[in-house]
Amino acid sequence: MSNEEKQMLDRVLAEHRYDPSSVIAVMQAVQKTYRYLPQEMLSYIAEKLGISEAKIYGVATFYENFSLEPKGRYVIKVCDGTACHVRKSIPILEEFRKELKVSAEAPTTEDMLFTVETVSCLGACGLAPVCTVNDHVHPSMTPEKAKDLIAQLKEEAAHEN
Repeated sequence: MSNEEKQMLDRVLAEHRYDPSSVIAVMQAVQKTYRYLPQEMLSYIAEKLGISEAKIYGVATFYENFSLEPKGRYVIKVCDGTACHVRKSIPILEEFRKELKVSAEAPTTEDMLFTVETVSCLGACGLAPVCTVNDHVHPSMTPEKAKDLIAQLKEEAAHEN
């Protein structure tokens, strides 16, 4: 871990007064920056908060929003809850995976631009089938709309670089 990363972590820890009960907030700050929880950072947090690495990993694996694996800049979550499933969410998921050349086993593109995940419910059943991109809801999805969304996101990413 670099000195810059340690300084960033020390700032976050100081903001939370090195309080072990703030472990979730500290982990959320790390994930917001890195899009996942790097192992060396979790070890550092455990040491600085005076709690075991086992407890840190227990928290990281208990909450679904935390990830121990790197994710792409755009995290696409395809809902496969009942309402979305009956309205054909699987062909949408398959289109995202085909377009991005990812799978359930390898959900992130090699360039770290996209991660495709399925979720049990996004809580937007009236908009089914639905997906989110970095928590922004895209309602009434179709495989064609999925293809267009990927093209739009790739263009957006190209303009940012």
